Amino acid sequence: MEITPEVSPIVSVQLFGNFELRRDNIVLTSADMGGCKPRHILEILLLNFGSAMSKDRLIEVLWGSHAPDGAVATLESYVCCLRRLVQPGRTRTGPLRTANGGYVLDTRLVDSDLDRFHRLVHEAESALPAAAYPLLRRAIDMSAVPLLGNEVVPEWANEARLRIASQRLELQIRAAETASALNLPLEAISWAQAALDADGLNERAWTALVTAYELAGLYAEGLTAYDRCRRTFHRELACTPGSALQALYVRLLRQTAEAEGDLSEALEALICLGQRLRGNALPSGRPGGGLNFEGAEKILDSFLRRAQRAV
Repeated sequence: MEITPEVSPIVSVQLFGNFELRRDNIVLTSADMGGCKPRHILEILLLNFGSAMSKDRLIEVLWGSHAPDGAVATLESYVCCLRRLVQPGRTRTGPLRTANGGYVLDTRLVDSDLDRFHRLVHEAESALPAAAYPLLRRAIDMSAVPLLGNEVVPEWANEARLRIASQRLELQIRAAETASALNLPLEAISWAQAALDADGLNERAWTALVTAYELAGLYAEGLTAYDRCRRTFHRELACTPGSALQALYVRLLRQTAEAEGDLSEALEALICLGQRLRGNALPSGRPGGGLNFEGAEKILDSFLRRAQRAV
């Protein structure tokens, strides 16, 4: 069987932050790429790394409905310019190839930070928590700066940035959940809070935050976080947190009450009375499930009287 020799990349491209291309110990910035359109062609091919793009599709992305007359010839001239910059002396063997009436980048010959980011995410998806956690952290660090920072106008660049921002949010939540699974609650709190800074309406991020507070034994902070979530959802969405987060809240209340002694009976009474107001009955064995309405009322009245005398 013939063994195909390994091929080393001859071009390295940075898309996170400001554009940068390295080849043969030469560094090219966005200003060195022969104008914005040749650079855009390279960036679009990198966003579709390894997939051939037809000339018609490239023209559509580059110009939309405002393609100039002779757009195909113009595109081909831009590609020639790009090849001279990216692979001088390697017209046929360089990374930018002609394929199926269009163009494609040979993934063996290009090292792209965006491709490395996607590979880290893919590896983390199938790894166990201990192996996944450092991969998630590296991917989050890589995406800390905006994708295609030079390209503030093109719609296709903004769409790509939004996709990466959404993916980064997902990675932060997964990092929080993974840190909790590894019994690293303080790190989980940090990741969950970072996710909420990006999207304060993400219930999964709120759940990760409250779960991490519980794991850290910071019950009061967990209850405060839940209250912030509840208020935010009521104000912005006119709804309440889902059942899983509500159950976590009740568990934190129970744990807080057990830690505080006298609060335990009062909590059970409150849960019993709350269920009565909703017209629900609590089964025996759940908090409040062993109380009737009158017993709960007496317990809560006694607790409030003691609290008032203590003030």
